[in-house]
Amino acid sequence: MEQTRRGRVRVEPTAKRVRAYLHGRPVADSTRTLMVWEVPYYPTYYFPLDDVDRGLLTPTGRTVRSPSRGEAEVHAVGGRPDAALVYLDSPLEEIKGHVRLEWGAMDAWFEEDEEVFTHPRDPYTRVDILASSRHVRVEIDGVTVADSHHPRILFETGLPPRYYLPKTDVRLDLLRPSDTVTHCPYKGQAEYWSVVLPGDGTGGGGDGDGGGVVYKDIVWSYRTPLAESQKIAGLMAFYNEKVDIHLDGVLQERPKTPF
Repeated sequence: MEQTRRGRVRVEPTAKRVRAYLHGRPVADSTRTLMVWEVPYYPTYYFPLDDVDRGLLTPTGRTVRSPSRGEAEVHAVGGRPDAALVYLDSPLEEIKGHVRLEWGAMDAWFEEDEEVFTHPRDPYTRVDILASSRHVRVEIDGVTVADSHHPRILFETGLPPRYYLPKTDVRLDLLRPSDTVTHCPYKGQAEYWSVVLPGDGTGGGGDGDGGGVVYKDIVWSYRTPLAESQKIAGLMAFYNEKVDIHLDGVLQERPKTPF
């Protein structure tokens, strides 16, 4: 697969048919889409101008400039402001004549006929979920909050292993449901819980709520994950970065990640 780099930006074509919908209409429909890594973690889709419904684009008269991608004209799309950037020229030859649609401004995105959520999937990111008999024990401030010999270990490119545990191996009495919801293009929608440990609310690194020490949004689960991640349905995971995980009796070093 050919790719072009300029600074930290990488550009690659994709063989997928990519579509973006707004108000029930396709704004863009292309088999010539480019993946542009504006950030290191995942790509953004850029469409050839000929594969975009120009009747939905309304110029705002404003431009924005990127050191790597050059100047782009800002457009509204179907009445939604600042929803598209049109690159008529660019120091990156490949993106000349291309349109970048703002992901959140569209109602739905499709790769082939499968809907995609949150952001485009990175072709260099792989998710492997393996059943294991390793002993996983999770501690928070010296209190064991989970203990399992039946984890599913999720290995995702660029991230530490995540240990998904059966709910019956987790101290559910210490969990409080949260309103927090996050989305992952590989796993789906996650719901969260906070852990509340008995105490006076003054120690342990959590937030006191008067009835104990609260460790906010430290546990998550995918109730109905996407097809490729079905093996973790209903299981619970803890942030390795925020808890003490003992694997086969050995305390693991807390990883440093964006989380």
